[in-house]
Amino acid sequence: MRILVTGATGYIGKRIIPLLLEQGHTVVCAVRGKLRTERKYAEEDNLHVIEADFLKPETLVNIPKDIDAAYYLIHSMSNSVDQFHQMEEDCAINFKNYIETTAVKQVIYLSGITNDTKLSKHLLSRKNVETTLQSNHYALTVFKAGIIVGSGSASFEIIRDLVEKLPVMVAPKWLNTKTQPIGVRDVLAFLTKGLNKKELFNTSHDIFGTEVMTYKQMLLEFAKIRHLKRYILTVPIMTPKLSSYWLYFVTSTSYKLASSLVNSMGIEIIGTKSNINTLLDITPMSYKQAVEFAFVKIEGNEIISSWKDAFISSRTKKQASTKYLKVPKHGCFKDIKELEVLDEQRTLDKIWAIGGENGWYYGTFLWKIRGYLDKLFGGIGLRRGRTNKTDIKTGDALDFWRVLLADKEQKRLILFAEMKLPGEAWLEFQVVKGKVYQRATFRPRGLAGRLYWYSVLPFHGFIFKGMIKKLANA
Repeated sequence: MRILVTGATGYIGKRIIPLLLEQGHTVVCAVRGKLRTERKYAEEDNLHVIEADFLKPETLVNIPKDIDAAYYLIHSMSNSVDQFHQMEEDCAINFKNYIETTAVKQVIYLSGITNDTKLSKHLLSRKNVETTLQSNHYALTVFKAGIIVGSGSASFEIIRDLVEKLPVMVAPKWLNTKTQPIGVRDVLAFLTKGLNKKELFNTSHDIFGTEVMTYKQMLLEFAKIRHLKRYILTVPIMTPKLSSYWLYFVTSTSYKLASSLVNSMGIEIIGTKSNINTLLDITPMSYKQAVEFAFVKIEGNEIISSWKDAFISSRTKKQASTKYLKVPKHGCFKDIKELEVLDEQRTLDKIWAIGGENGWYYGTFLWKIRGYLDKLFGGIGLRRGRTNKTDIKTGDALDFWRVLLADKEQKRLILFAEMKLPGEAWLEFQVVKGKVYQRATFRPRGLAGRLYWYSVLPFHGFIFKGMIKKLANA
């Protein structure tokens, strides 16, 4: 089959594409910017990447007409509460209007479980998208999942942060809310096995794991799996805003995502039973198995996708990321250094492994201080780390940077700062003809920006000089 995958650079999108290719399908990936797609995609004969923005109907003409099925994996959770509902509806309307002009027979939509009588704004938006996508021209298949457990998923990483950082937790009362977690492997099994299954045309099914658990039970079970002793005390006095700040400061989540999650976590996410498991011959794994599988991937450095790399964790808007790709030359402060290298390949490998657990090679304690200050003032800080310890891709999150370009053929890496700044900052590395070039560029915003540059100049001199020496002598 010829299959369209929307949200192709998202958490589920990145994972479903290789599965569809393995099954012999031809996959068309719809992305806002081709730079964010995997380099290996270019080597796949059965994979085609096209640029399409579902908020801009005029760009959808790039989608071929001869597609047989489509996956709708678009979510706008990163946007403000005032805007995301309308944006999600607009995306769904534009998708539907165009897809109805193609040969598509089935659209598969991954939504959230919405059985509670009281739903959060995000879950209401998911429900509204389901209604919007219904059509007389194609069959709609909807799978509704609750908490998805897998390496790199937002829920998994938040639980991991809480359990590994806090021996004792004084937590909000929503930790007693019941939910039915499901492993990401099972979600992918439902999505792929439901393809071209006529019995599922124009149907909706809840998909969930084997246990009904409270969030508190999930945390304690996670601790048990990791051989950690943890104590949790729930208190009724935490307001949603206070709960959001609690998650924001303790975990790697952004405040916007923390706020969205808190609003949803007070709602029970319990699935309605159906014959879907029998129909698709799927036996969902337990929560324990899902966590254990996730750590196999983490320990093997094989995380395929992470929520941190999505723009939901970013201060930079998705559509604005390409705007910053060209590093400005005028009206900027610059720190440019170059050194001869001992071994080009080893230097390049060192550049590609920078940040996260590997640190910044010189003055890492100063980078950490900058990260703590950023977090204190509502920024991202260093908590996102990096998804892979040795590899990096365009679009990835890297501590408080966003990777604008990671091109090993050009031996060039460009990072854009997402920390709180009175201006815009770029950090660029390039290896050319036996030399490594390191360029820091800062475009100030008003007097505050200029004062900021001069105040950190002594630290930059210390850090950047030491860092390029470490890279050159790798």
